Amino acid sequence: MDNSRRWLEKRKYTPEMMQLARLILEEVQSGVPVLDAIRKHPLSGGGHVAKHALVHLYRKMVKQGVWTEDSQFLSLFRMKPVRTLSGVTTVTVLTKPYPCPGNCIFCPTEICEPKSYLSDEPGARRALQNHFDPYLQVTTRLQALTAVGHPVDKIELLVLGGTFSAYPRIYQHWFISRCYEALNQNHIPELPGLDEDVEEGKTPPPADPPAGYDVSSGNLEEFHKANESSLHRNVGLVLETRPDEITYEELAWMRNLGATKLQLGAQSLDDEILKLNRRGHTTEQTIRAMNRARAAGYKLVLHWMPNLLGATPKGDVEDFSKLWSDVNNKGGLCPDEIKIYPTQLLKNTELYDYWQRGEYRPYTEEELIHLLADVKATVPQYCRVNRVIRDIPSTNVVEGNRRTSLRQDAILEMASRGITCQCIRCREVRQERIDANQLELRDIIYQPASLPDEAASEEHFISYVTPNDKIAGYLRLSIPTHVEDERDTYLLDLRESAIIREIHVYGQSLQFGTEQSGAAQHIGLGTSLIKEAERITRSAGINHLSVISAIGTRIYYRGRGFLDGNLYQRKPLS
Repeated sequence: MDNSRRWLEKRKYTPEMMQLARLILEEVQSGVPVLDAIRKHPLSGGGHVAKHALVHLYRKMVKQGVWTEDSQFLSLFRMKPVRTLSGVTTVTVLTKPYPCPGNCIFCPTEICEPKSYLSDEPGARRALQNHFDPYLQVTTRLQALTAVGHPVDKIELLVLGGTFSAYPRIYQHWFISRCYEALNQNHIPELPGLDEDVEEGKTPPPADPPAGYDVSSGNLEEFHKANESSLHRNVGLVLETRPDEITYEELAWMRNLGATKLQLGAQSLDDEILKLNRRGHTTEQTIRAMNRARAAGYKLVLHWMPNLLGATPKGDVEDFSKLWSDVNNKGGLCPDEIKIYPTQLLKNTELYDYWQRGEYRPYTEEELIHLLADVKATVPQYCRVNRVIRDIPSTNVVEGNRRTSLRQDAILEMASRGITCQCIRCREVRQERIDANQLELRDIIYQPASLPDEAASEEHFISYVTPNDKIAGYLRLSIPTHVEDERDTYLLDLRESAIIREIHVYGQSLQFGTEQSGAAQHIGLGTSLIKEAERITRSAGINHLSVISAIGTRIYYRGRGFLDGNLYQRKPLS
């Protein structure tokens, strides 16, 4: 159990702790650094007042009227502030264990977890302790984030658990409905402690829809409507699936659930490597899935795995280059975001048997760091590198890399070569104050690879950039250059329309209605980006602009002239 959750269940404050907390808060307000102030006032029995306790006591004093609320002051006590520096707060939930259509040799298998997840991974552990109940997972995560000082009013809901499309649709519908139901609570209730006894056979079965649950009688539409003005608005819903599961009918179904972003496991763009590792799909299927999902307006996160069976460091560098351009330099998959997951040799995988027979060799730490430095330097400015390693505890790794600091290691290696990464994550403005008059408007245009007579587009990454080349905000605009009839059959809102696939303005996530001087989120960048997208769309001869809005952002787009459609919001450009 994580420390913040353990504290939430105890929540005991002595008069001494209250007094010390007041002294610490007063010293921090006068300019003393937080850690210095905490160390100056130790508890009589040993130890110090924890940051999460200070956050709770601060809020209690504000409620009692003995302290004035100040979001900037509260941010000084925030634990892991990077979690919300991208402008939203991510809440991760896992679906229950369920058969996966894939048979990959590198995937770990535990009976009590979804395919490819281990019970000692933090997110998977929390899901297991909550019996995979979506309502409990969301609520307990909101509790923990609130306890350590993070705002929880703009929530990106990240649904993990393998291939979401493989689950029965009744389960999918119920799971997402319960997530929204949890987000729509007016206050975060106290819940019983998490079940720490998670040994096989000692926990209740995973939560499931109640008997008689039916998609047509569910409350999802009602929950969506309530979430538009909820205290915890959903500003993004991310689902995880496989390239061979993507059809326009499936994309329409996921839009009905409220999805705005998809995570697709490509793993490799080499068909021989995919076959060796029994991935179960081809590179052509990945290209088709990416183009269809892009044509439907989704933001796209691609998973890529170096060091698969049959791979070499040199081959992996060549494979990574195909993400951005094919052999004729006409365009690659061009993901919006990427997760680099180096293959980790785990005992409960079939790959372990190959290693025992001497048929597989994990890369050394040095090889992996050099490889990551090589590929990270080639990432274009329109892509964000989200992760460079899975969050699997090193105790599970049989041989090979056990370091969790690979991103930092790769950046240091790049610095030694005199090069830097240009990805979005490395160029986010974060806490930097913004002067709107000094921002430069840029438009990066690229064309992803496409298959004959299938969806194709011209992509625009429109961004506001500071004088020191930091991104303050951006918009992804997709101009269709070829549209499949099947798309317009399932997605009527997108007919004869360009699509805004994402708008993101950076800076520490602030509560709705809260202003902060110089914060990128509050100087009108979103509206300016939309106007530029409208201009580009008109110049392309297209008279409508659609947006794949999240449930909690519908009001924002209505205020900028977009009308509600069936699955998207749409604006006529006359």
